[in-house]
Amino acid sequence: MSDAAAQNIILIGPPGAGKGTQAERLVKSRNMVQLSTGDMLRAAVASGSPIGKKAGALMEAGELVPDEVVVGIIDERLDQDDIKAGGFILDGFPRTTGQAEALDQLLDAKGVSLDHVINMEVDIAALVERITGRFACGDCGAGYHDTFKPTKTAGICDECGGKEFKRRADDNEEAVKTRLDAFHNQTAPLINYYADRGLVRPVDGMASIDEVSQAIEALFAAG
Repeated sequence: MSDAAAQNIILIGPPGAGKGTQAERLVKSRNMVQLSTGDMLRAAVASGSPIGKKAGALMEAGELVPDEVVVGIIDERLDQDDIKAGGFILDGFPRTTGQAEALDQLLDAKGVSLDHVINMEVDIAALVERITGRFACGDCGAGYHDTFKPTKTAGICDECGGKEFKRRADDNEEAVKTRLDAFHNQTAPLINYYADRGLVRPVDGMASIDEVSQAIEALFAAG
């Protein structure tokens, strides 16, 4: 198992479960590195590395980047010193058992272990409400919610005073339910895969942000 100061985790949870918020907190509190496949792909393309050029050509052609290229980019990223110091958070990868197996092979080759696969469990009906109520300031990007986090003054951003707001086009009930169905179909086998290895740690994703953070910190403390 990794050193307590540098543990490596995977965050699993459907859209809107709060994975991004918890990852941001861990980056700040524990100096961990969040490995977003999208960010890593863009960085690899910008670097001009051989695998970055391959990914860039596929992306320009509008094609999906295959698992082996994504794993290759993760391979390069894991060699950087910042990860060795604080550990990493994987969010959005792996999504399938095939990807999990490829990741296992990569980590084994590097002598790196996973410490926790944190499964953020949610109530689907409540999650639909959480997602469909989201909106953001069109000027500064500050996030709000119709029910849980409205602006202090109606129609005015708390952060910058902006008056233009936007919602994601796919944050409607039908689209959200489709995304949630896809998530459960893809990730149920993945959770079973890691549960068989004793790595899955359930966390109540419907609790408050602070309570979720405390639950995750308790996992780190337990080692």
